[in-house]
Amino acid sequence: MPSIRNPKDFWAGVLFVAIGIATFAYAARYALGTAARMGPGYFPRILGLLLMVLGAIVALRALYVPGSRVPRFHWRPIVIVLGSVVLFGAIVQPLGVAVSTVILVVVASAASREFRPREALLSGIVLAALAVGVFVVGLSLQLPIWPGQP
Repeated sequence: MPSIRNPKDFWAGVLFVAIGIATFAYAARYALGTAARMGPGYFPRILGLLLMVLGAIVALRALYVPGSRVPRFHWRPIVIVLGSVVLFGAIVQPLGVAVSTVILVVVASAASREFRPREALLSGIVLAALAVGVFVVGLSLQLPIWPGQP
């Protein structure tokens, strides 16, 4: 058996195959249908198969094409970004979309080693305006814009 010459691509391929298998297995609960009359399980199964094929190609290619090693895993940025999303979900109703979005962007930006508070705040304000425009005004979602609004 050939050795793994590109560990990064190999493990990416394995991940694709695993997600494809899980997707295919989950979609097996739904009716398949036919190509002319697709059931609810048709597209997820096809997607799962395509992911498995793509993953196998990437993993097999990694056995022959040299590449880089898998870098060291960094937990801090993942925890900070996921924590900021959870925080956003917890504070969006009481504080409103505008303030919550600014807080989300500033806290998530702190995950980077290149964090600059002024730039993060400015980005947060711009993204908050976009979020209000798209979700509250454009899509008419029932979310408060500012703290204290019903």
